[in-house]
Amino acid sequence: MSYEVKSLNEECGVFGIWGHPEASRVTYFGLHSLQHRGQEGAGIVSNNQGVLKGHRDLGLLTEVFGKAENLEKLTGNASIGHVRYATSGTGEVNNIQPFLFKFFDGDFALAHNGNLTNAKTLRHEVEKEGGIFHSNSDTEILMHLIRRSEKETFKNRLKEALNQVKGGFAYVLLTDDALYAALDSNAFRPLAVGQMKSGAYVVASETCALDSVGAEFVRDVEPGEVIIINDEGMTIETYTKETQYSICSMEYIYFARPDSNIKGINVHSARKKMGKTLAKEAPVEADMVIGVPNSSLSAASGYAEESGIPYEMGLVKNQYVARTFIQPTQELREEGVRMKLSAVRGVVEGKKIILVDDSIVRGTTSRRIVKLLKDAGAKEVHVRISAPPLKYPCFYGIDIQTKKELIASNHSNEEIREIIEADSLEFISEEGLINSIGLKLDAPYSGLCMAYFNGDYPTELYDYQQNLAN
Repeated sequence: MSYEVKSLNEECGVFGIWGHPEASRVTYFGLHSLQHRGQEGAGIVSNNQGVLKGHRDLGLLTEVFGKAENLEKLTGNASIGHVRYATSGTGEVNNIQPFLFKFFDGDFALAHNGNLTNAKTLRHEVEKEGGIFHSNSDTEILMHLIRRSEKETFKNRLKEALNQVKGGFAYVLLTDDALYAALDSNAFRPLAVGQMKSGAYVVASETCALDSVGAEFVRDVEPGEVIIINDEGMTIETYTKETQYSICSMEYIYFARPDSNIKGINVHSARKKMGKTLAKEAPVEADMVIGVPNSSLSAASGYAEESGIPYEMGLVKNQYVARTFIQPTQELREEGVRMKLSAVRGVVEGKKIILVDDSIVRGTTSRRIVKLLKDAGAKEVHVRISAPPLKYPCFYGIDIQTKKELIASNHSNEEIREIIEADSLEFISEEGLINSIGLKLDAPYSGLCMAYFNGDYPTELYDYQQNLAN
């Protein structure tokens, strides 16, 4: 589930905890289970009796906190953390979160998962009034809006600011006396609350992070909510009543870890059902079903189970290869596919194969995987995709923001099949995907954002409206 293979990325993962004597250490372990959501940089800010301290840097979590003192200095009973992949801003230390702000009337730290659709407009407004930005990330905008507010309490200033930012966001904020969690009015990005046996509250992008630190799931943060956690406990408030569920369907298809639950739906189970639906919608005669590691294995097992065709391990992922996303060109990044994946010749040679993958973005990766299998002697490779064709850009926190990056925007299914050199190619239907996930919320598409597949965006696009033409 990494940039090297797929070239499709979620922005980041956030984690927060209040009321634990080893808060920063717990945050480290929580972030470790969210590393798949961001591999470019990481950071943690702690609160020790009202004094906020932080450490952040480029690299994986284990690299950023490789020196023990970097974590040991972050003492206190509360902290927030962040792992980053950039959709907004560039790969510089100044863009690594959490951001820590020190003001005459108190400090606060801020971390964000998502993408604001009116960030450019808001930034221009703030700069015209003399505001100074230290990063080119859209996250910093919220701080300026909070500081501009004339409301009396931090909570009310935060609520006013949240009503001004648009798009997809899951925020965690840390002040001297509280931890705040806030979600956009469509719940594009997941955010869950848990509680440890000690009583400490935990907030995380995915429930797998709660499990990893021994916290019991309490509830999902609902769209338009602000949750305040302090020494008194947890308080749930709203900043807007204008809400409608539009959970990012790609969370279920690709981004989230299989052991996470989003709005009560287990990700592995949803992917397995996608595979079963795909087997019904697009059957084909073959000797075996294989999945592309790791995010497509659940769907592949579902396809095999429904079709009665044996599931085999025809591709092996090398878990220890260097992160090839640091390579400067797309061509070199694509070569990372061969470093990352190997075909098992003894399994695939002379066989007709059904290759299950979760998506086709630019097509180059799919073509290389098909070639890997055919070079290893596969007789036929029939590609089955557990998502509909990706035809439209995303503006809520995925790094695809123009149509020209998407092969399905510019080519028919048959043309894509020819480009990737597969013997056949079929995608799951939109209806099949929605039914497989099974959210059944009272909202369009049962509460899923399906804009990547059909261009039906659940919000205004503001600054990104012109991107639809590109």
